[in-house]
Amino acid sequence: MTAVAERHARRTRRITVLTGVALTAGLAAGLLAGPGPAQARDGTSPLAYRCQVLGRAHEVAVRVTGAFPETAVPGRPITPGDPAVRVALPPEAVAGLLPEGTASVSATLRMTTLVAHNGRTAEASWDRLTAPAATPGPEGGLALEHTGPVPAVTVTGPGDVAFRAGDIRLELHPETADGAEPLPLPPVECTPAEDRDTLLATVRALHPPTRPPSPPDTGPAAPPSDTGPDTVPGPGAPSGGREGAARAEPPAADTCPEAPPTGGFDESFVPEPTPGEPPRVIDLPGRHGCAYVVGLANVRKLGGAMIVNDPARNPQKINAMAVKRTVVRPGTRPGGNYFRADSFGEITLPDAESTFLAFGFQPVSARVEFTNGPLTITTGTIGSPPDRVNFAMAGFYQSLRIHDVTVNGTPLDVGPVCRTARPFRVVLHGEFPHYQNVLFGGPMRGTVTIPEFEGCGTPGEDLDPLFSAALSGPGNLVAMNQGPLCVPVSQLSCPPDVPVLPGREEGD
Repeated sequence: MTAVAERHARRTRRITVLTGVALTAGLAAGLLAGPGPAQARDGTSPLAYRCQVLGRAHEVAVRVTGAFPETAVPGRPITPGDPAVRVALPPEAVAGLLPEGTASVSATLRMTTLVAHNGRTAEASWDRLTAPAATPGPEGGLALEHTGPVPAVTVTGPGDVAFRAGDIRLELHPETADGAEPLPLPPVECTPAEDRDTLLATVRALHPPTRPPSPPDTGPAAPPSDTGPDTVPGPGAPSGGREGAARAEPPAADTCPEAPPTGGFDESFVPEPTPGEPPRVIDLPGRHGCAYVVGLANVRKLGGAMIVNDPARNPQKINAMAVKRTVVRPGTRPGGNYFRADSFGEITLPDAESTFLAFGFQPVSARVEFTNGPLTITTGTIGSPPDRVNFAMAGFYQSLRIHDVTVNGTPLDVGPVCRTARPFRVVLHGEFPHYQNVLFGGPMRGTVTIPEFEGCGTPGEDLDPLFSAALSGPGNLVAMNQGPLCVPVSQLSCPPDVPVLPGREEGD
């Protein structure tokens, strides 16, 4: 093959790979995006494997447990919950493997998961599972329980999605009583026993259900002509959030940050008052609190979704100053009623990761790092009944960095600074009465324009055009769900609830 032909073939392979990478990496365009799968069910799968240990084959019992959703929606992630893989090595497999003086053994495990959908099969790697130190049993056997996060899988159409266990690679880490560093052990390679079913779960992907009609808009209580420090838009106090909404239990001893956010309003996200007499601007002490926000993100070009700030994986909280400013104009003044309550906050999101099935059913995994600017949230009303309009808006700037990319488990080097060329605007809107104000929380949605990428690739190979072609562009739907704001000074809605992902609310 000539040098020109080799370069062309290599570039073609990279285009295919990077298009798949884009399915994963760019899907974190905001905080958020559409309904997720239905209620999960717990499952336990006892499996039989043959493992090669020091050149000899041994029968090994493996048990896989996890919670899989019964149904899912095409284009939205399917994530196994609380996965665990237990490997029980028999005494004859352990004999001669562990060094003399071994007191305990920890381990890391990688299991290839086979995902079948509509006659096609792909591989998704569970490669971040670890087992704490365990002591060999009295007869010499060794049982290791591996847990950790696993990637989500997204399919693009309806039909049954079958998950099956595949090959296992087990790396043992022996520890001696005297703390000496033992020699590294060869990995234990395991394959499923022949003629044994390795099915873990079957998830039925359905078309999205029709959303029920929203309840009638009765509007929040009319704002007063003069607003004091304790006045917030909307009726009542948010004791536990929207009535009837399903919520997850908060982590134990969950508290808000001691210090309030240091930033302020980004005035570019604050709507201008309606024409008329200038409204009165009232600066307030505000209420320092925190809330969880979780969601999904879609990329229009690729038709996929990714969970961001996963509620099942130590989600982070918004640190907020609620109702730090109000803008008021009574209905009797020229221009009519106008009321706005402005809040601001900050949040550091954890990296998001997922596996998507790209062209040719190619599994591609990546991690996305978020850099967020100050968050501005504003809610209020314009006009008087029957023509009153309620509004809720949240906005911030965000940048994305893509890293730890793998294709079929093989790392793909995209460099340390593969990121959007500039921050982009994220503007989300909430509908009343589902989102009334920052204290109640609720769902918000919007679309974003993802800019081109820069810094992608290695020296001598510029991958920026490929990422930009696959990811950049307008019309990318984002959605979030904010839990009620916990205000520690008054113990209002404390500890904060972890909300469900958008679309999993009761009645959806």
